[in-house]
Amino acid sequence: MLNKKNIEKLALERIDELDKGLFIVDISVSPKNVIQVELDCEEGNVAILDCVSVSRNIEHNLDREEQDFELQVSSAGLDKPFRVLKQYYKNIGNEVKVLLKEKNQSLEGVLTHADDKGIKLETTTKERLEGKKKKVTVVQEHEFTYDEIKETKIIISFKK
Repeated sequence: MLNKKNIEKLALERIDELDKGLFIVDISVSPKNVIQVELDCEEGNVAILDCVSVSRNIEHNLDREEQDFELQVSSAGLDKPFRVLKQYYKNIGNEVKVLLKEKNQSLEGVLTHADDKGIKLETTTKERLEGKKKKVTVVQEHEFTYDEIKETKIIISFKK
């Protein structure tokens, strides 16, 4: 079986050379030697050429004569949940959906803060307050530790 640490070292080698703010989200190696490397970028998106460059560095430094393998290098994808802390940092100021472990409750709001302990989420709702005829906008800030969170995903919106 292929060595995951060696693959990570080869990927990081090229990521450091590119110096574009790329980081590794996940590396997996299946029993059938299918290597999957997922990348993200601190600002903006991962370019196809970045994936190609990282893929070539890994492929050229592994010996197919020793062990045959399949290699896939891709971006983390907008539809997938966050898996590393840097993804939370990158998305501060963006709308996210947080699914909590307890009662499978979910909240949608703006990610306002993230650190190694947890996150802060600002939600905005329209509520009818006692004695008021019209609904009022209520802004609340919620704090969660990573242990309380089942998953966090970015909300994809095409509105401006």
